[in-house]
Amino acid sequence: MSILKSQILNFKLLGLGYLITIVAFFFYSFTQVDLNLTLSQASWWKTVQNFFQHIGYFNRPLSSVLYVMLVLLLFVFYIFFIKLAHKNRISTKNLWILILVMTGILTFSYNAFSYDLFNYIFDTKIITFYHQSPYMHKALDYMGDPMLSFMRWTHRTYPYGPVWLLLTTPLSFLGLNFFLPTFFLFKIFNSLYFLGTAYFISKILKKVNIGSKSLGVVLFALNPLVIIESLISSHNDTSMMFFAVLSVCLLIENKKLKSLLSLFFSIGIKFATVFLIPAYLYYLLKQKSENFSLDKFLNFIFFVMFIPVILATIRTTFQPWYLLYIIPFASLIPNKNYAISANIILTFFAVIQYVPFLYRGDWDRPVPEILMWITILGAALYIVYVLLSIKFAKLSILSRK
Repeated sequence: MSILKSQILNFKLLGLGYLITIVAFFFYSFTQVDLNLTLSQASWWKTVQNFFQHIGYFNRPLSSVLYVMLVLLLFVFYIFFIKLAHKNRISTKNLWILILVMTGILTFSYNAFSYDLFNYIFDTKIITFYHQSPYMHKALDYMGDPMLSFMRWTHRTYPYGPVWLLLTTPLSFLGLNFFLPTFFLFKIFNSLYFLGTAYFISKILKKVNIGSKSLGVVLFALNPLVIIESLISSHNDTSMMFFAVLSVCLLIENKKLKSLLSLFFSIGIKFATVFLIPAYLYYLLKQKSENFSLDKFLNFIFFVMFIPVILATIRTTFQPWYLLYIIPFASLIPNKNYAISANIILTFFAVIQYVPFLYRGDWDRPVPEILMWITILGAALYIVYVLLSIKFAKLSILSRK
């Protein structure tokens, strides 16, 4: 009993330090509030906002150092939580309390590292306020709209599937076309998908490998890149992956029609998960064969989702949130060293990609070249580590008891 109490105490102390870091990241996010955006007209808030903006825009070396420190802390905590979960020293209740508190804090952060959330909001505004189609009209068609002063990519028409419009247009109605309520409705909406993805990862692992349930949830929900891209920046890739993970869960439960419907919802948000179709065909054709296993199916999904990441990178350039295509499925095979190491090595080099911009304030040369080499280095180190861990078992994270 004393050992159990000691483990609970250690987890609580670790969790407290982690949440302090999360709160610090919450405040840091406001250093990136666009200079043309005022979140509130209250005089006290303007003073607070100006203080944070001064760090983000006029003291960029300090801003960059703060970001790197916070990211490093998140990864240190992440590795500790992975080790505890691997040794079954985290209770399900305590883990979910930590995740819920973290989500509650970061839901109200500023979308510090991406302007995409503003585009999502404006896309629905074209429907609810201007009564036109975002597939036919772009933000620049409404030159008098005040949102244009702090948006980016105003020249593009709607690039996503119709399901994302179906899901988000009601948020625009509920927000009554007031920016701040709509902004937080979108943030809450995305946070719920984040929690839902973690829940269905847990549910799948309960069926496949109950001993790894907490580890899989930790790998996804406490991953620093997932936290930054899902809870802070609120990319719609989160909702796409929610429906994909839900689809896998329904498929394993033999609810095939509902599974396919959920998969089509996922594809209808953003098209990356269309590459799951070959894995689903494999499942349906091989399900009753003697050599079929869920482990093979989940591994198939993990590897096949590298394809859209690679194709998207070739088409444009690598973006950190592309790894959201992989991380949920890596979390479904937590007994594989290459899955855990992907969640650590690849995501670390992905979140570091924001440092050159934070330091310089633009994406001009030599930033693209720097980002390219960061991507290459991260991918190379991941491949080398996986190969070495196969040959030398001591290098494997899973071998450490």
